[in-house]
Amino acid sequence: MSFLTRMTAVALIALGTAMPAAAQDATLTISVTFGPTAEVPDPRAGYNGWMSNQTGVTETLMGVDYDLNLYPRLAESIEQSAPTTWRVTLRDGLTFHDGSPVTAQAVIDAIAPISDEADPAFNKRIAGVLDLAGMSADGDRVVVFETNSPNAAFQWSLSDPGVAILGAPSDAFPINATGPYIFREAVPEQSYRVEANADYRLGKPGFDEVRVVASPDPATASLAFEAGDVDMVINYPETDFARIQETGAQGFTAPTARLYFYSMNTTSGPLANPLIRQAVSLAIDRDGIVEAVLSGVGGVPAGTIYPADKSWAADIAPSYDPARAEALLAEAGAVKQGGTWTLDGEPLEIEILTYSSRAALPPTAEITQAFLQQIGITASVRVGEYGASNDALKAGDGDMFLQAWVMLPQGDPGSILGFLLASDGGSNAGNYVNPAMDALLVEGQTTFEQAERERIYDEVQQIIAADVPLIPVFHVSQAVVARAGLTGYQVHPTETYWITHETRFAE
Repeated sequence: MSFLTRMTAVALIALGTAMPAAAQDATLTISVTFGPTAEVPDPRAGYNGWMSNQTGVTETLMGVDYDLNLYPRLAESIEQSAPTTWRVTLRDGLTFHDGSPVTAQAVIDAIAPISDEADPAFNKRIAGVLDLAGMSADGDRVVVFETNSPNAAFQWSLSDPGVAILGAPSDAFPINATGPYIFREAVPEQSYRVEANADYRLGKPGFDEVRVVASPDPATASLAFEAGDVDMVINYPETDFARIQETGAQGFTAPTARLYFYSMNTTSGPLANPLIRQAVSLAIDRDGIVEAVLSGVGGVPAGTIYPADKSWAADIAPSYDPARAEALLAEAGAVKQGGTWTLDGEPLEIEILTYSSRAALPPTAEITQAFLQQIGITASVRVGEYGASNDALKAGDGDMFLQAWVMLPQGDPGSILGFLLASDGGSNAGNYVNPAMDALLVEGQTTFEQAERERIYDEVQQIIAADVPLIPVFHVSQAVVARAGLTGYQVHPTETYWITHETRFAE
């Protein structure tokens, strides 16, 4: 056991033993994989907004529901008054944790730093999605947003946890937000603590206090749960999920928008040929991977990039057809000799890249390697850091890059698809270039009628299935366990919502 793991275990035990039994139902202690990044993690910077949103500290103007639909949150309504103009009307009577009113100017003051490179709250990712030309207040309750170009995804971008609406900070309220819980303290990489906001507009929260503790080792988190030191574990080990429920624990699982997928090197090596990319996709038994890696409970085989039966998902089923895969290899000019495929007289070899910060990645890559070898493709796996693997594929050093992304962090497909698949996309590691795809992505960004946008993104998914710049493998079904009696909780498909004011232990 590493020093960090030992210290995490000590911290978990200390949290458990410090609370008297009578106080247990008033406090919820959650074990998660990653801790906060600072003593006061600004929700607008990096991905800090995820934890502040998950713990009920911060709220956004818009939200995404459990079916991945958009809804007004702090906003009462949103309307588009011109191609680049959006008017957001705030709910009446909103207040920050310090009691000050949430006004249109306060919203502007909260969002403006996101696009200011000189401000600590600057967030390049979110600034690019918002694409703001300016903001102005029309009275106390209406914020007028001007974008640089027509952007149909703009209203969805207001649901990003990083677009948190904050008031002026103080010593008493260093993160002065609007949610059912008030930020109290954080220990970088270790813990995050919040207390109930008794004046929350929708009702008194179910806990006096919520504590989040970081445990990078899933085994340590599961031991702490069984010892009663934590009440809830997010991303509980799938291999133990069935057994722990037999002890009386409560289990929650549902598919999320986090997709495990391969980016393909489309410009060099064997996968520059789309027929070989198709063959590789057909050679992968996604059901087998989910069963082997995730014990059949931690994932759902993916035919496309969004969870089936959720918003934006095209009707494309995962397909496993080794015979068809071999036929495509032959059509691509490969020759099978002695049970092994060759291409242009050389062994057809594919190198799979991935990283280890998510436990399911290396075994998924290794099982993929086995499936490819079953049909005679020589394959190898190289595990490194995320950035190094991404850079290697971008440079043509490798053929497939296995990674895991939440594909709908704001509930809208436009930004992520642009990052991954546009010719100039910032995360297009496979260097995929397709003018038809580029045109569709621009059309999706500038089309405002919802049914038409769904048609556009359905066509995008059909191109992905046919041209295979990406191979969807599975959607993570987040596994969560809690002490018996927890109510008002369910797994959210974006992973950015954990508890609401209604989450509590039944009396």
